[in-house]
This record gives sequence, C-alpha cells and structure tokens, in this order.
Amino acid sequence: MFQKKTLTDQDLKELKRLYKDDLENQIEKVKKGYPVQYLIGNVPFFNTTILVNPDVLIPRFETEYLIEKILKKMEKNKKEALNLLDVGTGSGCIAIALAKNTNWRCLGVDKSESALKVARNNNEINQTQVLFKKLDLLSEPIENFDVLVSNPPYISIEENYDPQILYEPKEALFALENGTLFYRVLLEKIKNEPKMIAFEIGEQQGQIISKMAKKRFPKAKITIEKDLCEKDRYIFIENLD
Repeated sequence: MFQKKTLTDQDLKELKRLYKDDLENQIEKVKKGYPVQYLIGNVPFFNTTILVNPDVLIPRFETEYLIEKILKKMEKNKKEALNLLDVGTGSGCIAIALAKNTNWRCLGVDKSESALKVARNNNEINQTQVLFKKLDLLSEPIENFDVLVSNPPYISIEENYDPQILYEPKEALFALENGTLFYRVLLEKIKNEPKMIAFEIGEQQGQIISKMAKKRFPKAKITIEKDLCEKDRYIFIENLD
C-alpha cells in the first residue's frame, strides 16, 4: 500500500509553478518524507483528478487496480442502475472512479467531515453524481446495496510501517484486532446479500478476513487476489444473490 515517492520531472515542474518563491524549502520537505502529492494538491487516479490534502489518504496504484478488477468482474452489470456503497470513502476516489465508468448510483460514507469536504470537491471537479454523507461504521448501521467496496484502515498498531505515512490521517490507516476490526464490523453489519463485496486488504490478512467472510456468507465465492506486485491485496465475495 505504501510506496516511496521520489520527485519526478513533472513533480518538479509543478512545484516550481506553485512555489516559485519557496521551491528549495518545499523540496527539502519532500526529502524529509512529506508527501509531494499534498504539496501539489492533486493526483491522477483512474482517469480522474483527485484533490488531496492531509485530511485524506493519497490514492495509490493498488486501489486503481481494485477499480479495474471490480469493473472487469461486473462487466455485465455496468449499465444497470445498481446501488454502490463505498465505506470509508476518504477522498472519494473509489466511488468517483466507479461512477465515471458505470451507471451505478454511488454513495460514499466516512466519519470524517474534513475528508467528506474533500470528497465533495472531487465530486464537483470530476462532474460525477456521487452522494457523500457522514457515517461512523463502528456505531451506526449501513444501508443495503448491490455492490459494496471498502479500503478501510488495516494497519495493525503493532506493525512496522513506513514513517512517511504518518503525514497521512492516522484514523484512515490504523485499526485494532491486528488491523482487521473494520472488516469484522462491516461484515457483521451487512444485512442483505449484495451482488459483490470488494475489499482492499493488508497482504497478511487474506486468510483471516476470508474466514470472516465465509462465516457470514457460507455459500459465496470468496477469492483472495494479488496486486501488480504479486502481494495478496484484495478479497472479493461474489455470487451472494
């Protein structure tokens, strides 16, 4: 999930444009680990432009690959008026990218008002019709949807991690129960049987989350799939209906 970010020629060009009177200081911040994406203020993501600031996680290529997999698996359903729920939406990148590529009615929920403000701005600049609203998964019920996707906090507080991520919102990164708390709670709160559930996961969490999913949906097809670096990164729960 977390890759080092080195300055590209395009990054330098943008920094020069944005910080022409303070360029050296900004470059020094990046050298010390501050995400250049926050300095630039946006990132390209699955043919969209996503605004970012320290209130939201920086979208990564692993999540782009999740979008690609969802669209491939749901190829026959992309033109249907399905309801999508994106839990822990953050910047809104997942819901917005899926809204751009389907006819689905997309809802993104998050407990952070600051993150939702970013998501709504991204909805506007990308000219999508995603609805964003506040919801605390740990204390509130969720609605019934046809497709459910989530990239929740999944880093264990005991895990070794790249210090660079500490510039990003901790509540979007870390979770109890060895990083699996939000998967357990989410699976327990799903009351209907969606067409598909898709999770982005930590690379060591596949088996334990699969067992959770099998307990809740014993007849479903549950697969652990790899990212482009051949790490276990996604769980898909299908054939529920």
